[in-house]
Amino acid sequence: MMRHLLSINDLDRAGIERILDRAKTFTEVSEREIKKVPALRGRRVLNLFYESSTRTRSSFELAAKSLSADVINFAASGSAVDKGESLKDTVQTLSAYRPDLIVIRTPHVGAAELVANWTTAGVVNAGDGKHEHPTQALLDVYTLRERLGTLEGKNIWIVGDITHSRVARSCILAFQMMGAKVTVAGPPTLIPRGMEAMCEVEYSLDRLPEADVVYALRMQNERMTDSFVPSLREYATQYQIDGRRLSARQVLMHPGPVNRGVELSAEVIDSPQAVIGQQVEAGVVVRMAVLYELLTGRNAPKPSLSTAVPA
Repeated sequence: MMRHLLSINDLDRAGIERILDRAKTFTEVSEREIKKVPALRGRRVLNLFYESSTRTRSSFELAAKSLSADVINFAASGSAVDKGESLKDTVQTLSAYRPDLIVIRTPHVGAAELVANWTTAGVVNAGDGKHEHPTQALLDVYTLRERLGTLEGKNIWIVGDITHSRVARSCILAFQMMGAKVTVAGPPTLIPRGMEAMCEVEYSLDRLPEADVVYALRMQNERMTDSFVPSLREYATQYQIDGRRLSARQVLMHPGPVNRGVELSAEVIDSPQAVIGQQVEAGVVVRMAVLYELLTGRNAPKPSLSTAVPA
């Protein structure tokens, strides 16, 4: 039984497919009047967020509540962290609440793995610095499966700030696990050394028409300590995905939040090719499936979707 989800490498292809198949069964729950099933009643989920978040935090909270789990939200700002409390002390303090699962987002690479060693609860990595963000990759695979049927043999280009992106690392691993060919593209200053060992690397968008899927990333200004591009205007001239660069047959993705007019033009954000809204929608059901997987085990019976409990 899987206890933690710290990296996409904690899963194999069969594991990804199992979670996404279960997520598909949960879509029916999200469409009903009472959006709840009692699958995790009596379980306690702690959301421990050291970085700001809209999509990830709200979707984990909705996912847990939709499964009837009790949710405790902890934000670092306004807590004892402001007084100098360490991550380990915070985790040990909050362990007094007996959480069954901790969802953690932190600016520090490897922090989720440390937390897994400090608690008896299961741990989900909701983003650790520029390292990984496995549930984002899972919801992206889910979105592409819904749109394309399969990722097998598809050509996926990830464009932009690869160096500072935890999403890029998790998506490269997940997309390749599902049979896709991955290429990253961006300025040399924003592609880490040794990237060629993971996937193909391009420094221009000349071959972008070959892509079946174009996955744009935003400039991670909050993680930059130096100037990596001369200006956002120059970056947009070279690497912005706009109506000229995106063809009608391609699928456009973005993990959000979008910097309009920088990595994407307004016209493509609202185009039929874009599945950005579907990615957000997939977040809740995919995270429901992850929580269910970790808290009930892979061999548990499928959740009964017929029994709703009052909100």
